[in-house]
Amino acid sequence: MAFAPLITRLYGPEAFGLLGIFMAILAVVTPMAALTYPIAIVLAKGDAEAKGLAKLSMLLAVGLAVIALVLILLWGEVLAQRLSVDPISQYFWLIPFAMLFAALHQVLEQLLIRHKQFKVTARVAVIKSVLLNGAKVGAGLWYPLAVVLIFLQTLASGLHAVLLWLGLRRAGQFTGGAIGRSSSIKALAHKYRDFPMFRAPEVTIDAASQGLPVLMLAALFGPASAGFYTLGRTIMGIPAGLIGKSVGDVFYPRISEAANNREPLYPLVKKATLLLAAVGAVPFALVMAFGPSLFTLVFGAEWTTAGDYARWLALWMFFMFANNPSVKAIPVVKAQAFQLVFAIVTITLRLGALAAAYYMYQSDLAAVVAFSVLGALLNIVLVGVVLKKCKNFDELRG
Repeated sequence: MAFAPLITRLYGPEAFGLLGIFMAILAVVTPMAALTYPIAIVLAKGDAEAKGLAKLSMLLAVGLAVIALVLILLWGEVLAQRLSVDPISQYFWLIPFAMLFAALHQVLEQLLIRHKQFKVTARVAVIKSVLLNGAKVGAGLWYPLAVVLIFLQTLASGLHAVLLWLGLRRAGQFTGGAIGRSSSIKALAHKYRDFPMFRAPEVTIDAASQGLPVLMLAALFGPASAGFYTLGRTIMGIPAGLIGKSVGDVFYPRISEAANNREPLYPLVKKATLLLAAVGAVPFALVMAFGPSLFTLVFGAEWTTAGDYARWLALWMFFMFANNPSVKAIPVVKAQAFQLVFAIVTITLRLGALAAAYYMYQSDLAAVVAFSVLGALLNIVLVGVVLKKCKNFDELRG
């Protein structure tokens, strides 16, 4: 947050737009890097099983990254043309490396969360943020170009993983050595098969649906519009990163433990959801009321349009901020099949809303409004359904 006003005055909306396009594509392919097996690490019954899942995840990540690199080298330009993202096609070769870094990051972070080493994850997040944003400012003084943002963002994923690994070793939670035999790895892959079957497609579809505005705005209105959206989405995502994710990371092992101990889950999820809604109400409401003025004051006059976007994005992000406990509860109550169906419905409706707004009003702001209002309604539905499933889960266990 402290670096943002400096960065926006160095890099223009077009540079942010190209970074947003790259990050939107990366967000879609990243969940496939390890088929979301890292998420199962917290649910593992013992440390041996958790380390087995870590090994399985990394084996998949290496294999899939190699496949992705080959596909990009062969058909990268064709894919860029199909997606109407030709300006960043020359950076596609970075995607497999970013996928591998992201998978390692997920594995190490889930191991730390499993052992409740939240101080380590917090310390690493601060160090990584300072180094990344400091590099953006330093490089932007001489080369305020999109390529700088894209390269630094990719390198930051690798840096984050290295810092987490060092933190894991220092915390005494990593002993090295062999982690399971091939037979046990296969058994774990089968035991937690609902993650690649349901969670990986769901996360991929959800990322695609959230990245739709960036790609459509860039294709229909140019990179600058995508840049306005990227900044608005990034700033509105800060509370989710600072508070929502932190609460979610703590809540996930807590609700897993509660399920194992046969504690009722419904009160836990309901209380956490209401607390997050109370915390987020004021900051999100302020952006909804004064978005354009705030963005002009903080980021500069050329970012006023981003403030117009942000006041509507705040509506969607508020409910996404509050739904963290519900999302974390889904694998615990075995509702990942529902989550996949919900993701498919979500991306269909979002695509329809964006297309309808564009063809009816020919307006980038109208497209953002339609996307945001629909996103808010869908998150309300998600919270309601998960709370109902938690109540049913409690009743079935007596």
